Amino acid sequence: MEEFELKGEHIQLIQLLKVLGWCRSGGEASEAVDNGLVKVNGEVEFRRRNKIKIGMEVSFENKKVVVK
Repeated sequence: MEEFELKGEHIQLIQLLKVLGWCRSGGEASEAVDNGLVKVNGEVEFRRRNKIKIGMEVSFENKKVVVK
């Protein structure tokens, strides 16, 4: 499991997917979310701009990250 150090109050879900290198573009990240491939705290997340905050866990394609 990876860790991501948050600088600020939150990061949008699609931005996090791009920053981690899990998606190459915003379009690819949006498509992954739209298709129900991304989970936040164990639940499928369909909100592209969901505000990811400290303590949240995001998973996609057998990868997991916890936000610190």
